[in-house]
Amino acid sequence: MLDVVRLRVLLAVARKGSVTAAAKELHYSQPSVSHHLARLEAETGARLVQRVGRGIRLTEAGWLLAERAAEIIGRLDDAAEELAAHVGLRTGRVRLAAFPSSLGTFVPRAVTALKAGHPGLRLDLTEAEPPQALRLLRAGRADVAVIFRYDDTAPEERGITMIPLMDDPSYLVADRPVDGDLAAHADASWIAGCERCRSHLLDVCARAGFAPRVTFTSDDIVAVQALVASGLGLTMLPGLALRAHRHPGVEVAEIAGSTRHVYAAVHGEPPHPPPTEALLHALRKSL
Repeated sequence: MLDVVRLRVLLAVARKGSVTAAAKELHYSQPSVSHHLARLEAETGARLVQRVGRGIRLTEAGWLLAERAAEIIGRLDDAAEELAAHVGLRTGRVRLAAFPSSLGTFVPRAVTALKAGHPGLRLDLTEAEPPQALRLLRAGRADVAVIFRYDDTAPEERGITMIPLMDDPSYLVADRPVDGDLAAHADASWIAGCERCRSHLLDVCARAGFAPRVTFTSDDIVAVQALVASGLGLTMLPGLALRAHRHPGVEVAEIAGSTRHVYAAVHGEPPHPPPTEALLHALRKSL
């Protein structure tokens, strides 16, 4: 059976003419789009895209499937709209668990849009780092979990559908101007964050050839930046954290090759209940 998400990806590539433009429209990363295309080719046994210079174009089989995908997705979207209208979305509840810096940036916009579009829908919101958010999701205590993971993070358990929202680069944070060369700071004191961020810091520093000397640990981005501004060490923070709060006494520099990927995680495969789909739509539109 063909995967509807991958059909949507193929249709976006056909409509936009490139992986880059399709990724932007879908709020996916480019590697995610390429991965979905490759999986769709494996499912169909047909070559759907071919490289042309630095870009790609659909093959004859790709165009045929894209045309059918437009019909299928159109009917599915119509059915979802009809069902939502029938069920109402004027009543009901949807539960969201999200990590702190997402709550300080794009999640409030999504919540505002959701409430404006569905004023009768009740939203329960919980702050939770990714491991806890996923536990809530698996336990049926959350409908959507906004999480992040790094390339070196262990894969999530089967049964969880990961919907890409954005890529979030990491920054070296110091009390003085710095560049993003971690190896130049091998002898510095370091301040680590939450468990998943701390693990990533250790991995990134290991790739730079040293083990960081961690002298403080806190998952409070306000406290971490205050410690840095006081000259007590360096830290590594993602862009969303700096957008949520930036201490006036710190300087930052982007770290090449250190990006976390932000997802909306749901349990099981689509279609999801209308309140969940409405929240997912609001999250994608908030970025």
